[in-house]
Amino acid sequence: MAEETHVDGNALGGMLLEAFGREMTDARGCCDGCGTVQQVAEMLVFRGPGDVMRCPSCASVVIVAVTIHERNRLHLSSLRWLEPAGR
Repeated sequence: MAEETHVDGNALGGMLLEAFGREMTDARGCCDGCGTVQQVAEMLVFRGPGDVMRCPSCASVVIVAVTIHERNRLHLSSLRWLEPAGR
């Protein structure tokens, strides 16, 4: 079986900026699976036809990002909350 490789949460920075209108890689999110709170940039992103962001603590899928017909879609599947960094 091939070993899966990943990149950090910065890989979704452009799509999150487009969706939220502000920098979100420094936002903090809470995993609904284990309750771990961390910055989006610290989460793990597995690339494929869509990008799957997982919690590094428990591997729960927190965000799925896809582009369909040149439109970005985000599914915040197991993200309890997401808090942008203060200004």
